[in-house]
Formats: sequence, structure tokens, C-alpha cells
Amino acid sequence: LVLIILGILLVLVIIDLSTSSQHIQHWLKELLSWMEFHPYAGVLVFILVYALCTVLFIPGAILTIGCGFTFGYVYDTSLTKAVIIASTTVFLGASLGSIMAFLLGRYLFRDCVLNMAKEYPMFEAVDRALEHNGIKIMILLRLSPLIPYNALDFMSGITSISIASYSIALLGVLPGVVLYTFIGATASTLGDHDGDGMTGGSGGENQSPLVRKISLVFGILFAALGVSVAAYHANKELKKILEEEQQ
Repeated sequence: LVLIILGILLVLVIIDLSTSSQHIQHWLKELLSWMEFHPYAGVLVFILVYALCTVLFIPGAILTIGCGFTFGYVYDTSLTKAVIIASTTVFLGASLGSIMAFLLGRYLFRDCVLNMAKEYPMFEAVDRALEHNGIKIMILLRLSPLIPYNALDFMSGITSISIASYSIALLGVLPGVVLYTFIGATASTLGDHDGDGMTGGSGGENQSPLVRKISLVFGILFAALGVSVAAYHANKELKKILEEEQQ
């Protein structure tokens, strides 16, 4: 019964994403709008929705930015607080969804996931590398774009990594989560305080709007640069390890 329900949901998602109906996008926008006025209940609902989106292969980038934008609006006088709450909310939702997908891949969809893994030639080397240092390899995979996030969740279930090591390695998604929520919260802050001189938690009490905008934009650029550098080195290290495993 669980397989049938998940299968139907996945088919509906694929149909919606491949057509112009965009019901899912509309529902997610409604959720984020509702969260602006119900932030505490919204956190719990968002975590569950994000987890379901992860299992159903719904891209999480827009939802992550939207969460940052929403909490940037709710906590409009403290950018730092908005980013921390939004990042924590997204991380919990992503982690819950990833663990659910991991367990589904290991116990329910094993045959389907094995066929999916065949599309990634390096997967056998990844599986062998996980036997020696599961947490390190999984963190590198989270930082590297070698395997898409949602596919990696399911494919990890058919590897030798333990659920405990897999869960700890989810910390590897934090840099990207913080970056995207920061982008969303910054966009909300710039839009809401275009000329009021509020600090938003990013500077002095009398910071001008222009200085504020410049500092926030540079903050995004440096954050994006940091994540990109981390992803580059993670990808380089991961390829080196996989080449050694294939020899």
C-alpha cells in the first residue's frame, strides 16, 4: 500500500512539473505566505512538507530560498536571527526527508534504486569507498555535484553505509542551506526596508540604505564564493578517492 501511494504521488509530481499547471508551485507559495503569519506552527509544517518534497524529487532550492525570504519578513529587524531559524528549519526538513528516502531505498525500493544507480558509472567506486570511510565520503558527496541530492538519498540506501553515519554526514548540506536561506532573507530585507535605514542585524544603528545594500550583496557574493570553493575542493578530493578505488 505504501509503495502504491508513493508511486501515485511521484507520478502526479512528474505530471505537474512537466506541464504548465504548476499546482505544486502554487501550493508551496501559499504555504510560505501562510508561514508569514503563523511562524511557529509554520516551522513544523514546513519541515514535514520539505521532507515530503525531498522524497518526491521536488527541487528544494526554491523552497529553501522561500523559507529564508519568509523568515526574513517575519524577523525583519534581525537578519541573523532570520537566517538561523530558516536554516535550522530547512536542515531539519531536508534531513528528515533524506533519512526517509534512505530507508525507502534500502528496504522498499531497492530494485528500482539499483537500476537508478546504473546511470552513474562511478557508483560502484563510491560504494567501495563508503566501506572504508563512510562519513567522510558522504560529506564530500553532499558538497560535490557528482550525484544529484535526491538521487543520492535513495542510492545511499543500497550502499554499505550505516544509518548513523549517513545521518551525521547530512551536516554536509549545511553550507548550501545557509547560503540559500541567506539569499532569501536578504532579498526580503532589501525589499521591506528599501529606505527606512533599519539595521536588519547586519550593521550599525544608523547604517544608510545604500551601505546596507552593498554590505548584503557582498555578503551573498562572499558566501557563494565560499560554498563554491568548498564544492570544488570536495569534488576534486572525491574524484581522487574514486580513481584510487577503481584501480
